[in-house]
Formats: sequence, structure tokens, C-alpha cells
Amino acid sequence: MKVMKNNKNRRAKRREWTKADVKALKAHSIARTPVVKVAKETKRTVGALRQKALSLGIGLGHQR
Repeated sequence: MKVMKNNKNRRAKRREWTKADVKALKAHSIARTPVVKVAKETKRTVGALRQKALSLGIGLGHQR
């Protein structure tokens, strides 16, 4: 019988942003890729992507 671990006890592991990650984020910004798609591709949360884009001074996702 398998015992499932409780996800409440899991903590997110922080990963540093590499130069390649930043370059890819800028490319997605120019291509206006949806943020959810970028999040799945980079395995980062939408919030993390938005915060990094904000610190870089670039737009992310749709701009109105």
C-alpha cells in the first residue's frame, strides 16, 4: 500500500536566474507569449516570471 505525502509540507526551492533564462524571458516578452505558457516551459510560477520581468523593466504577456 502506497502512502501519499502531504503537499502542505513541501517548500518551493528557489532557483537562480541564469543568463540563458533572462535571454529566454526577453525573447518571450518580444514575442508576446502568454505567461502561462512561459511558466510551464520554464518551470517557474507566473508570479516569479512577472517579478523578474518587472525588475528587468520589460513587459510580459498581453499589454493593453
